[in-house]
Amino acid sequence: MKIIASDYDGTLNHGGIDEEKIKAIAAWRSAGNIFAIVSGRSPNDLLRLYRKNNFECDYLVADNGAVILTTDGRIVSHADCDGSLALPLINLLIDCGSDWVFVQTANDFSVYADSTECSESNDYIVSDMPQVNYFNQINTRLPDFETAANVTAKVAKVFEGKLNALQNGTCIDIVRADVNKAKGIYALMKLAGAEYDDVIAVGDNINDRDMIAEFRSYAMENGVDSIKEIADYITPSVTELILKELDNC
Repeated sequence: MKIIASDYDGTLNHGGIDEEKIKAIAAWRSAGNIFAIVSGRSPNDLLRLYRKNNFECDYLVADNGAVILTTDGRIVSHADCDGSLALPLINLLIDCGSDWVFVQTANDFSVYADSTECSESNDYIVSDMPQVNYFNQINTRLPDFETAANVTAKVAKVFEGKLNALQNGTCIDIVRADVNKAKGIYALMKLAGAEYDDVIAVGDNINDRDMIAEFRSYAMENGVDSIKEIADYITPSVTELILKELDNC
C-alpha cells in the first residue's frame, strides 16, 4: 500500500480535475493504495470542493495538516490553537495591511478592518468578533507576495513557539506551532497503518515545503522554484505522477 498526498490548488486542481485524472485516481485506489488531498483550505471548503468534483479519494487533510476528515465529513484528527491568541493575531494582521481575516473554528467567521465590507451574518469587525476557545487555522491575504513574506516573518517572530505562519503566494495560513503538512501526513499514516516509505507527496507552493522536504516527493512543473529545487521529481500533472507510480509498483 502506498499513499499519494496531494496538494489541491495548483496541484490536483492544476488545469482542472478532468475525467482522465479521475480515472487515474480510481486506478491508484483500485490497486490497493490511498489517495489523500492535503490542503491549506478549511475542512468545510475542502469537503465542498471534493463533492463538487465528483471523484473518490480516501482522506481530506485540511488546514495545512491541522484537521483530517474522512470523505463523509467525519473529523478523525485535529490540532487546535489556543483561542486567546486569536485576537492579538488578528490585530497584528490588520495592522500589517490585511483587510480580511478568516477564522476557522467550530463556527467559521470572517473579520474585516472596515465594517462596510461586512455582508454576511458571520462577518465581523474586530471590536465585535465573537470570543473563541480555540481555532484550527487563521488565514488572510496581503496585497502582494513581498508583503505576505514580510508579514509571515513578523507573525513567526511575535508568536514564536505558539503559531506557525505558512505563506502560500499572497496568502498566509497560520496554524499551531507544531502543525504543517508533513505533520498532518504523519497523523494520516498512523490512521492508515502506513509506513514512512509508503508516502509520496506532491505540491507546488511554499506551504507544501515541509511535506516535499520530508517525504519522497514530486513538485509540479508550474510550481515555485523553491519547491522544485527540493523535490525528488518534477511532474506536469497528478495524472502523470500516478501513471508513473503504478508502472513502478
